[in-house]
Amino acid sequence: MRHRATLTYLFAALFVAAAAEANPVLMISIDGLRPADVIDAQARGLKVPNLRAFLAEGAYASGVRNMLPTVTYPNHTTLVTGVAPALHGISDNTTFDPYRKNLGGWYWYSSDIKVPTLWDAVHATHQVTASVAWPVSAGNPSIDYDLPEYWRALTLDDIKLIAALSTPGLVAALQKDTGIPLAAALQENAAGDAVRARYSEALFARVHPEFMTVHLASLDAIQHHDGPGTPTAHATLEQIDGMVGSLVATARKAEPDVDIAIVSDHGFAAVDKQVNLPAAFAAAGLIALDPVKHTVAAWDAMPWNADGSAIVVLAHPEDQAVQAKVAALLARLAADPASGIAKVIGKKEIAARGGATEAAFWVDFKIGYYSGDNLEGPLVTPAAQKGTHGYFPDHPEMRATFMIAGPGIAKKALGEIDMRDIAPTLAKLMGVPLPSATGKPLF
Repeated sequence: MRHRATLTYLFAALFVAAAAEANPVLMISIDGLRPADVIDAQARGLKVPNLRAFLAEGAYASGVRNMLPTVTYPNHTTLVTGVAPALHGISDNTTFDPYRKNLGGWYWYSSDIKVPTLWDAVHATHQVTASVAWPVSAGNPSIDYDLPEYWRALTLDDIKLIAALSTPGLVAALQKDTGIPLAAALQENAAGDAVRARYSEALFARVHPEFMTVHLASLDAIQHHDGPGTPTAHATLEQIDGMVGSLVATARKAEPDVDIAIVSDHGFAAVDKQVNLPAAFAAAGLIALDPVKHTVAAWDAMPWNADGSAIVVLAHPEDQAVQAKVAALLARLAADPASGIAKVIGKKEIAARGGATEAAFWVDFKIGYYSGDNLEGPLVTPAAQKGTHGYFPDHPEMRATFMIAGPGIAKKALGEIDMRDIAPTLAKLMGVPLPSATGKPLF
């Protein structure tokens, strides 16, 4: 017993020592930020001095190899867990919905995350956590001050939804502190990001969190609409740079020892064609359509849209005949260069890549093509957008961003890193354990 008491004392002393050396962390995600847009900003004609300051002051990656699929919600969850989607459970942006009854619902709720997060780790040490518009954060009991990302109809009724999902009293307090109504934050453009950034400043100054996450989404939206590297995308990033500068200044004034990480979830590629795999599956008899409503009546195998790739789910995974039929269909489609299919992998390789456990096959499209949802008509149709992501992480265009600066961060070029290393790195800086992470601290 005396030996056990001594060990308990030593562990407690080590935790106190680690906590004494720990710094608070503010993680700002700029959705869809390509690393070269900062690293090569001058050559690209971009004026982003606040982001460029991270290159001069701290550590940065030339690129972050992200998770399969390279879309927003799975990768934002990896950023706070340090594990791949197969472990954390957020397989895609949208939930799998073969009958399309969920009205395009996304993985908004933190109850879907199957492993501990950085919010959990910090909250367990009785320190303050906060978050503004971070994906998959709704209903998280470990976020003391949470304004989650959520929408349904994109009408003013969504404001009531967001307020109801937020920490009680938080929306009213932030509206009072900033003088800006929450309705102004509903826009997925630079004006909406400006409100989210102002709310983040007010929240950081109000509660002095040990760990805070912030998600800015307008760069992603404009790159989908107009394409990456366009004048409008550059103008949006330059506006975000100003928001980041103000938020960083506020955080450092409130907590001079704060470490600030700038991250993104994925890169971007220009597109001009849409591949409608559901139409091919319906034509092959793998999806049965209602002859009147032209909706899904029954299905044996269903593509699950992941933008630059598509997850294929089987209704009965043990059905060998259906597996063989799907494999033959995908092989036939991939053999035609006009299909836009770059690669098809099966369950073994999906598992090795840490992809969705629901997947029986996964289709990667060529850059320039992306996944469509048409149930009827041609396989390939003109694109409805000009830019996207979601391809396999193999494509260099999908690399994400990581930069960090603070009192204890040495200036260093990190080269290319694995996204799973970011969460354990931040946990170490804050002096909290995150043993479930499969990545390793960068420092």
